[in-house]
Amino acid sequence: MSGHSKWSTIKRKKGAADAKRSKMFSKVVKDITVAVKEGGEDPDSNPRLRLAISNAKGISMPKDNIERAINKGKDQDAANFLELTYEGYLSHGIAVYIECTTDNQQRTVSSVRSVFNKYSGNLGTNGSLSFLFDRKGIFSVPKGDLDVDEFELEMIDAGAEDIEEEDGFFSITTAMEDFGNMQKKLEEMGIEPESAELQRIPHETINLDIEGARKILKVIEMFEDDDDVQNVFHNLELTDELLAEM
Repeated sequence: MSGHSKWSTIKRKKGAADAKRSKMFSKVVKDITVAVKEGGEDPDSNPRLRLAISNAKGISMPKDNIERAINKGKDQDAANFLELTYEGYLSHGIAVYIECTTDNQQRTVSSVRSVFNKYSGNLGTNGSLSFLFDRKGIFSVPKGDLDVDEFELEMIDAGAEDIEEEDGFFSITTAMEDFGNMQKKLEEMGIEPESAELQRIPHETINLDIEGARKILKVIEMFEDDDDVQNVFHNLELTDELLAEM
């Protein structure tokens, strides 16, 4: 199973826990708010909002919560969010790429830096790790009663680079520039993905012993628990043994 497919599996497992579910709701609310501020409240003419709403439905966010997030984005007096990225190394040469959405840049960088410092990591300059990751579109689609062969042909036609099946879901990978085409194709087919997002996929991963990997995952979870952090990408190899523990 490839790295992005593993991440899809992990996200579903994390989503089962109430605490994680609340955190996921918070992240999606920010996505919706930013999308409305950038492109307006009509999802038909705002692809980013349409995507954010789709992701909200994918984690079973109530309709009222979605509407409140849209209204928050329409409120001119509401806080304006900045989208920031931070890059650095943890122990064992593990690279981390952190995406944040915040209304207070100073608070966010201070929090991110403190985690690096506490766990003997190094916060680098923006762009210093971009060569280690490719930006890919990742779609998670429930298998349901789809005709597998026909579905895969449609996905390839829309630009799919890779299609994997795991635990009743298809994980579809596209080049970043084909993300919109795939989103449109799924809409035309009347298929609502559980999630659709741009992820940073490492070119190569680093395999650590189970104890070293546990320590790295603990630090990654520290980053993820920060309210300003939307996504954390890394190049730690997620072995089957490690996945079993998660």
